[in-house]
Amino acid sequence: MEHRLVDASDGVSLHVGVHGSGPDVLVLSGGPGCVHYLADGAIAPRGVRSWYPEPRGVGRSGGGPHDLARAVADLEDVRRTVGVERWLVLGHSWGSDLAVRYALDAPSSVAGVIGVAGHGLHKDRTWSAVYEHGKATETPIDIPWNEDVWRALQASFLDWIHESGLLRALADSTVPMTFIAAGNDIRPSWPLQQLAALVPDATFAVVEGVPHDFWSTHPDVWRATVSESCAAMLSA
Repeated sequence: MEHRLVDASDGVSLHVGVHGSGPDVLVLSGGPGCVHYLADGAIAPRGVRSWYPEPRGVGRSGGGPHDLARAVADLEDVRRTVGVERWLVLGHSWGSDLAVRYALDAPSSVAGVIGVAGHGLHKDRTWSAVYEHGKATETPIDIPWNEDVWRALQASFLDWIHESGLLRALADSTVPMTFIAAGNDIRPSWPLQQLAALVPDATFAVVEGVPHDFWSTHPDVWRATVSESCAAMLSA
């Protein structure tokens, strides 16, 4: 894994890992506010050059709490600095939701979105009740995180999903999107199915027999899934 430092437009230093060679894929991990737990060459998609930006205020990146607009601006600063014209965006969990926001804000920069085990663009009591009921059954994975960054991005996410033009923007999006649910995830998959039905060029699939964090529990399945998804989108 190669490591780079990128200066954001406001001067904050962002840490970025890069692995492999081929078409460019931006990889976003979850949280929000978690260190980049997907930055591991052993689970990187095959046949591509993967970029792993650590969110500002987290891990080796500078800065602190910020909103979604700033998160997208940081991704654009990374893209321009490393010299990528357009890239696929692969996101897991919260990273899937951020990938959708990025595609809506900067469609000319995003060749496609692959969202795996995302939350979806909602704040639903029934969904939350199912999630809370199942939390005790989920295998805990210790991932360092920044609570202040988490709180700021959660608040910004709620503001975003309440915007009156969001559904219209999704329905008008020209960016291809693929949403993938983990079959044994405690998080209900209906929000991802709704996104796939709303975005004109979108699909939905399920990887059976794996939990939410199958990048950790089933790394071979994860790598095969993201490799096949990237290849399919790049060849479309």
